Amino acid sequence: MSQTRLADRQETVPDGGPLPSRLIGIGVALMVLMPMAMWLANRSSTLVLGLAVIPFVAAAIASGGAGAFAGRIGRLVATPLGLALAAFLAWALISTLWSHRPLASLRAWGELTLPVVFALAITASGRFRPQPAWLRALALAIILACLLAMVELASGLSQRAALGVGKLMGFVFNRPAITALVLAVPTIHGLWNLPGTRRSDRILAIVLALAVAVLALRSESASARLGVAVCAVCWGLSALWPRLTLTAAGCAFLLAMMVAPVLGIAAQNWLPSLILNRFAVMTGQARIDIWQSFGEVARARPIVGAGFGTSATMQDHPVAAEVAPAHRPLLAASHPHDMPLQAWAETGAVGAGILIVVGLLLLARLRHLPAREMAPRLALFAGTFAIAVVGHGAWQGWWVAVLGGAILWFGPGKALPQGEDHG
Repeated sequence: MSQTRLADRQETVPDGGPLPSRLIGIGVALMVLMPMAMWLANRSSTLVLGLAVIPFVAAAIASGGAGAFAGRIGRLVATPLGLALAAFLAWALISTLWSHRPLASLRAWGELTLPVVFALAITASGRFRPQPAWLRALALAIILACLLAMVELASGLSQRAALGVGKLMGFVFNRPAITALVLAVPTIHGLWNLPGTRRSDRILAIVLALAVAVLALRSESASARLGVAVCAVCWGLSALWPRLTLTAAGCAFLLAMMVAPVLGIAAQNWLPSLILNRFAVMTGQARIDIWQSFGEVARARPIVGAGFGTSATMQDHPVAAEVAPAHRPLLAASHPHDMPLQAWAETGAVGAGILIVVGLLLLARLRHLPAREMAPRLALFAGTFAIAVVGHGAWQGWWVAVLGGAILWFGPGKALPQGEDHG
């Protein structure tokens, strides 16, 4: 059996009695509540995932001991994908040494690393194995979060105004809309393919898909709308032509990572104004201007970058002096609004190269799944990467925690038998 098949096989531990079972129930409840938590506080997913770690790990240790739990973590990290991800985190930490604000960079590194560690620990616990009832509960939680967000948007956020909480601006629902999409993909897949699936489960999956799509259209998040479109198209294509779609997704990923330092120039020169004019100000020309500014940073520090986490205050970094005066003001945009470009600007070719390896290893793992299992996972990869290419800061903890949660809700895919291949 190959390393990929070994990595896809989930380890389990004995239940160990009523106490671990109660702990698992608490952990599951927290995982189910993530979309609602994000509706209430749109950066709360890291906290939710961190709280969920506690009961899952406690249940694992109570049943099998700390040594067995540590051994499972070691085996997960020792996979090629685990080693590549660890290499990036290590390089990102090293790059804080040449940051102009090392403490701020360390905080950014911690914001990225914590949800990664939380998701790894839950996986290693062997206690989170999505069940039909859990998937139904998560679907209802996502639908409720979508409905509440749409009600607030329709009412002009009058509920929050009456309570005097939060920012009274529509963009606060951008993160909940993205969260709903990301968590909906494994939920829809799970409900549609449950053993002995019921008609009601598939109806629930359809309602969930509609709720997520409507919230994306109703929200101010162009990234969420793009993510919905890419997910739907990629899911359909990969179900019909899995190998071809996987290859196309890999080529698109590789191209986006490689051209990031010149993305602004390419978009300015080649993107028709007819397309640009269809977007809002911050998703049109201004976004391209930001890409041009940070692209100059990436080209000024091509090998090692400006240091992890420096995008937030790049206008104060010494590298700003090497950026054309006309492009310096937009270095204050907090981040490049493009994950590949942020990787290049902060960690250079070294960091971007490691992330390319991470992405390709992940896609290679999907290759060994049957089309029905591969299609939703590839759709999630393509949709979330599309969001990252045009969206928020690459290392934001809420985003990494939501991705980790979605991966956990998928559970392990069933690998193809030796020698069998689809597509």
